[in-house]
Amino acid sequence: MNTIYPEPYLLEENLRGWAMIKYQEAISLIDQVSLKLGNETISILDSINRVCAKDILSPSRNPSSNNTAFDGFAVIAKETKGLSLKKNKKFKILKTIAAGNDPKINNYEKNSTVEIMTGGLVPKPFDSIIPVETVKYFPSKKKPTHIVVDEEIKKFSYIRFEGEDYNLKDVVVRKGEMIQPKHIMALTTLGINEIQVKKWPKIIFFGTGNEIVDYKHKNIAPWEVRNSNNHYFTSYAKYLHFQVIDGGVIKDDEPYKLKKALKKSLGSDIGIFVTSGTISAGKFDFIPKLIKKFGFNTYFKGVAIKPGRPIMMSKFKRKGKLFFGLPGNPISCAAGFRFFIYPLILNSLGMPKEKRFKAKLTNQYSKKENFTHFARCFMTTNSQGLIEIKVLHGQQSNRIKSFVQSNCWGIFPDGKKQFKQGDLIEWVPLIPSS
Repeated sequence: MNTIYPEPYLLEENLRGWAMIKYQEAISLIDQVSLKLGNETISILDSINRVCAKDILSPSRNPSSNNTAFDGFAVIAKETKGLSLKKNKKFKILKTIAAGNDPKINNYEKNSTVEIMTGGLVPKPFDSIIPVETVKYFPSKKKPTHIVVDEEIKKFSYIRFEGEDYNLKDVVVRKGEMIQPKHIMALTTLGINEIQVKKWPKIIFFGTGNEIVDYKHKNIAPWEVRNSNNHYFTSYAKYLHFQVIDGGVIKDDEPYKLKKALKKSLGSDIGIFVTSGTISAGKFDFIPKLIKKFGFNTYFKGVAIKPGRPIMMSKFKRKGKLFFGLPGNPISCAAGFRFFIYPLILNSLGMPKEKRFKAKLTNQYSKKENFTHFARCFMTTNSQGLIEIKVLHGQQSNRIKSFVQSNCWGIFPDGKKQFKQGDLIEWVPLIPSS
């Protein structure tokens, strides 16, 4: 059961420093501090991957009028009553109607018919369609003047009814849904040109540390590390529902640069500040003190998870902006985004919580009982079509190879140390699909 804390829930420092909380406690706090994002009106042609801000209702009916589901001939069903192979009737062909033609009939007469193509509007008083594949022509198929009907036709046969797809004020897209190509099909069909969507969350990301150098460097010293976190984070935004500004890298002896950037960004539309590194308790971990000076209230600093334990979340109360301090190790940084920042983005956009799946574990896994683990796993299907996951070798937070080889995160909750082959394990895709 999640614990709900009053806002703000501020951690108290004790002799050992910050108190570490459980993962579910951290998620409960995140649920309470979502960003307040405004709405904007945009063209539906620019709306792919945007999140609907309110229910979109159909302004018209689809189909707009009764039309035919097949190429064929329209008749009045009651005029075919009692017809059989022994007792047939000829119906005079009045005209041909294609989809897009005006269906109006000026020369209607009893026991007549009109040839009509798929999607063509069915003119009054006709109410049924005889598929062209079953039609008998008179006097010949090449130059017919009539069709011969030798069976009773059921009323409304092969008719698509006005409004049977969408009626007036039917919900087309629900609030909190992400616009996909299928929605564009519906919106354009119904003549909807513009919609209200949630504004993109905007994030600024800073790497930190003296060891970080540009990824383009060919030869680096043993104590240097090429920058991957900034680029991983900014590239992630191309898949999901937010914008990222690359704030660059702040050196350990340059906290003033981060101070300057934070001061400037607090007056902008940036909603989330993210750093990687310098948040633990080391000599050069300056960020916790810096953001405290700016008036951020810290909700947690340290969560019982692996990877990513020294994760930090704070809120700038006056402007409702949020700060996340992620660990510097690449996989810890990736897990921090996937399991903390991404749920916050979903909450802020009014989207439903991400669903988790379950699969059978194909190998054994062990961990500390009081920690939640996010393990890099490979998901596949067995010969019976059932989903299975395997925990990959190399789970240390600095090891990227297993991350590249994985396609999902296996979630191993606290309260249990040993997981055996065949256990059902929760998992989520490596990259969210929504």
